[in-house]
Amino acid sequence: MAVSDPLGIIAQPLLVIDQKKTPDYVAELLKVLQDFNIRKIVVGMPLSMKGTDSQQTKIVRDFISELNTQTEIPIVSVDERLSSSTARSRLITRGVRTGHHKGEIDKAAACVILQEFLDTL
Repeated sequence: MAVSDPLGIIAQPLLVIDQKKTPDYVAELLKVLQDFNIRKIVVGMPLSMKGTDSQQTKIVRDFISELNTQTEIPIVSVDERLSSSTARSRLITRGVRTGHHKGEIDKAAACVILQEFLDTL
């Protein structure tokens, strides 16, 4: 996850909620939304490199549908293609080893996705 500054200009990495390790990950997410007074949720949509839906796309769409039943906060999906490789490159540039730090890559990728969204506003 990533959040923006109060003006909605700069994204910063926040945390990772791993649904495999967190049985009630939706409740955990809702708590973060409340704690940070989130007014809009931006979700990365994992399209294929051709811009078409993938198996993961359906999983994310189902997640968005589930989240819509749990909160009234507007949810926007954005193309997340290449966000992880961009994040990995940025971490390497900063001297962060990425081999065993999937969580750091995930946070940085969330930041890339959010920043790209903010830049379109």
